[in-house]
Amino acid sequence: MKKLLVTLFVAGVVVFTGCTTTDPYTGEQRTARATQGALIGAAAGAVIGNVTGRRDRTKRAMIGAGIGALAGAAVGNYMDQQEAELRQQLEGTGVSVTRDGDNLILNMPGHVTFDVNRDEVKSEFYEVLNSVAIVLKKYDKTAVEVAGHTDSTGTVEHNMGLSQRRADSVARYLAGQGIQPVRIDTIGFGPHRPIADNSTVEGRALNRRVELTLIPLT
Repeated sequence: MKKLLVTLFVAGVVVFTGCTTTDPYTGEQRTARATQGALIGAAAGAVIGNVTGRRDRTKRAMIGAGIGALAGAAVGNYMDQQEAELRQQLEGTGVSVTRDGDNLILNMPGHVTFDVNRDEVKSEFYEVLNSVAIVLKKYDKTAVEVAGHTDSTGTVEHNMGLSQRRADSVARYLAGQGIQPVRIDTIGFGPHRPIADNSTVEGRALNRRVELTLIPLT
């Protein structure tokens, strides 16, 4: 991931060389805002577009660690059982469980998980993550993608960083509860994958979230 971003940065420097503006107050040259936005947008687009590759890499790492893969009809049954146990464990916690094909998505609202503009998991949320970890340890043939999301307020750069740090915090906590790190990948999407309208207070609240996508190893 770091190599990808470095490559993008270098490419951006080449493409946007000369795209500077003069500060009217200091007389200094600085990168134009449009150029900065384009560079940040390119990096964000690369993160989003590389999801499939990241998931495949995690699966290969799991197999390399000796975790056996599922096959055929066993996949659906395995995820059915895991879904049922997660729904039972998370009932009344504010965390929703959604089925997407053979994947499971746990939506953790930001106000439940983190204080405003902070990336430390709230202590009140530990019990919920403990419940998730219990199920994840039992069903160890699933990769765990931890994705951070923000609303569109603030700069893209800030939101990309915040979403990544929040995803990392959740991942560290789960690893601390005994989930094998080889199963976990983290990604920060910032404001780029909204699930609601960012022009409303309610919509922005829904967009501030951490999602765990549980992907069967096949």
